[in-house]
Amino acid sequence: MSLFSKLFKLFLAVVLMPLIPMILLLTYYQVHLKNNILETHANLAQIVSSSMNQHIEDLTWRLAFAPQVTQALRKKQNPQPILQEALNANPDFLMLAVISPKGKELYRAGEKQILKQIPALDLSQDPSLPELAKTPRLSVSSFDVVAGRPISEFIYPLSNGDFLYGIMSFFGFLSRVQEQRIGLTGRIYIVDQDGAVYANDYQYKPAFDAETLKNAFASGNQLIKNLKTPRETYVGAFSASPILGAYVTVLQLKSEAYRSIYYTNIIIALFLLSIATLAYFGALTFAERLGEPIGALAHAAQEVSNGNLDEKVDEEIGWGEFKQLIKAFNQMTADLKDYQVLQLQAQVSEMKEQVFRSVAHDLRAPLLGLQGYLYILQSGKVSEEEKKNYLEMMSQAARNLSSLLEDVLDVSRVQAGMMTPKKESVEVAALFKNVTDTLEPTAREKGLELTAETEVDRLPADPKLLQRVIMNLVSNAVKFTDKGFVRIRAVQDEKAYYLSVQDSGIGISAQDIKGLFQKYHQIRSDRPGYGLGLFISRQIVQAHGGSLDVTSEPGKGSTFTVCLPKERK
Repeated sequence: MSLFSKLFKLFLAVVLMPLIPMILLLTYYQVHLKNNILETHANLAQIVSSSMNQHIEDLTWRLAFAPQVTQALRKKQNPQPILQEALNANPDFLMLAVISPKGKELYRAGEKQILKQIPALDLSQDPSLPELAKTPRLSVSSFDVVAGRPISEFIYPLSNGDFLYGIMSFFGFLSRVQEQRIGLTGRIYIVDQDGAVYANDYQYKPAFDAETLKNAFASGNQLIKNLKTPRETYVGAFSASPILGAYVTVLQLKSEAYRSIYYTNIIIALFLLSIATLAYFGALTFAERLGEPIGALAHAAQEVSNGNLDEKVDEEIGWGEFKQLIKAFNQMTADLKDYQVLQLQAQVSEMKEQVFRSVAHDLRAPLLGLQGYLYILQSGKVSEEEKKNYLEMMSQAARNLSSLLEDVLDVSRVQAGMMTPKKESVEVAALFKNVTDTLEPTAREKGLELTAETEVDRLPADPKLLQRVIMNLVSNAVKFTDKGFVRIRAVQDEKAYYLSVQDSGIGISAQDIKGLFQKYHQIRSDRPGYGLGLFISRQIVQAHGGSLDVTSEPGKGSTFTVCLPKERK
């Protein structure tokens, strides 16, 4: 992920994260507000239900004429005039009648149309009559609709043992209730226990069916949160009226009831969208302005860490403190470059001194030997045979001096990092043949079996340097092997090439192996050499990206293995 993407996401998160609790709070507030609206509907339903109950409870004092009816009955008089007068005083009374203790109708009064529709009353099978006779109290029946009118029956026990029966209409009361409106679509409905809606308008057909309302009442939840109809969805509440066995139900279209919430949602959504848009473009701009100089500085710092001190950062991309930081960075790289130049100069001087010291140290012994031989020859006190021997020893000292000088120069090149292999495709069999042809006479002279075999056709390496390594390893093997064999072998696997030199010589102890590849290290001082061959060989192999290792035990010979990793394709 790029620096710009990281900064952009970071700034965007910083701006938008505080909006999450705000959205959760608003969501909670809206749910709470919806419940408040439904609670308002529930309170209204309870008020209307209480009014209906009060209307029923007021019926007791409206029956103040009952003692007059009782008195007339005791005097064997017809109470119909009293009943008719009570009907005239209470327009909502549709019918009044006197019932005997056995439940038979004795007298009646009321509108002729009503009286024609209602046959003679016979309540002899009504189990409530004996109970009412024992505990005189007003009994009101459940709410019902007869001939399009909402009615309720009531029975009031008289002191002479008879009962006053009446039918009371709720048409006027319910008309006043249903005239109330909640908004444009909210209304108050009186619904019976089966879900049937009473309406004072015969043409009115409710949008919701009886079964839907009945299920809502059966749920036990007073709040109606989602009453679906084929066309609309309603919300509201209901309140039961146990006296009448009906429900006062307040319903309103959901779209209207929650309209203010919907408008608030739209406003909030637009507000949040505006904030998100501003946050997006603000984060985009800020990430660009902040990411460009930081990215440039990071890239330049990486280049400097890789050794490229010429890397500079354009000061024009910076602003404020970033411009000062870029300027300081550029100055720092310039100072580092100057310091690097001085350091390189000091290293070159030190390497020169080290080379001179090494050459002086390593050339002293051969030169002193040559000087001694020359002094003896110049004295003239030697025979021809001795002179011949001294000249041969001087020739050998000169060859040793030349070899030593070459090794010393190679060591200096290795330490200066100047030994860089020039790789090409090397024919392994030819390389091994050059080595065996050179060292075969010496091996034969010592009675050693020198063999070479290869499973590798070609490998990438510097042919001269690789031949020098193998030559040095085989030369050492011949030098330190008195009898037996010296074998050269080349194999490979998926990862690397392996060139090994195995001998049956004296072997090397674990203690000697630790310093084997160090400069000027010799296992045996009685054998010729200066202890530089293995050091130079390992440096050459490492310059190829490989390794040079040895496995050996005293008296069991040694195996030196050159490992050259294969180049990845």
